[in-house]
Amino acid sequence: MQPSTPRGRRRLSVAIPASLVADIPHLREKTSRIGFIGRALAIFRVDEVIIYLDQPSRDQSEETQLIATLLSYMETPQYLRKHLFKIMPDLRYVGTLPPLRTPHHPLRNGIRDLKIGEYREGVVTSIDEHGAEIDVGVEKPVLVRGFRAPTKTRVTVKITKTGKHAEAIPVDKGEAETYWGYEVTISKRPFKETVKTRFFDLVIATSRLGRNFAEVASELKARWEKSKKILIVFGAPTQGLYEIMKQEGVELESLADYVINTIPNQGTETVRTEEAIYATLSIFNSLSRIISMLN
Repeated sequence: MQPSTPRGRRRLSVAIPASLVADIPHLREKTSRIGFIGRALAIFRVDEVIIYLDQPSRDQSEETQLIATLLSYMETPQYLRKHLFKIMPDLRYVGTLPPLRTPHHPLRNGIRDLKIGEYREGVVTSIDEHGAEIDVGVEKPVLVRGFRAPTKTRVTVKITKTGKHAEAIPVDKGEAETYWGYEVTISKRPFKETVKTRFFDLVIATSRLGRNFAEVASELKARWEKSKKILIVFGAPTQGLYEIMKQEGVELESLADYVINTIPNQGTETVRTEEAIYATLSIFNSLSRIISMLN
């Protein structure tokens, strides 16, 4: 089943390389860089982040898992983390991660603060003949009548009854009218297969060797407006997308609809992946706003 997107909004996916933090020796600094990227995903309303293998000649499973674990930890509401994450070495420095402060990370944590119609992320804590009890971050779990799921299952619910015996119903998170976090996907196949099998309407690769964004802005705006599933791909700290795709024996232009330089005339010799993510998503965020205002 495909992940959901809030109604009426295009789905935006971002692809980042498994070697994202391979150039950093210490876990603290690795955690910091990943946290910086997690904030970017939330700020610019990214629906999915795909971690792809960019060095197929070696095992990148540990690097991939570290990125996935920390990004997933950031996206999970704080009150659910104790249910969903065990103590593990990768989480040693999570105290340095910045909070997302997204709508699905509520600051109100009292049962009296719950409102009918409110959406909450929860975890199944127990099941009985009445249904499932769901921890939604308040003093007592809410009851979802007739619901059956294994304990520690994460679920999105909508509050239907407030008070001491609050109740809710399970819903698709796409029902939420606001941004509801990102999902983390680990790609275990060559990147070219990931792109071709996911059926994106529009694939945009970023590269300093690409065309200046200003040159294709008008054309790209028309494509962006028509697309419902968009993928933006970023290169690695030590090699760009042209080099990465060459290892797979494929031309970058055969996978991407556009190869774009979003930081023309850069003042530094190199641009870090996390810096490129902020610069690029900022541009496309503005493009989305322009389209929205014109419609």
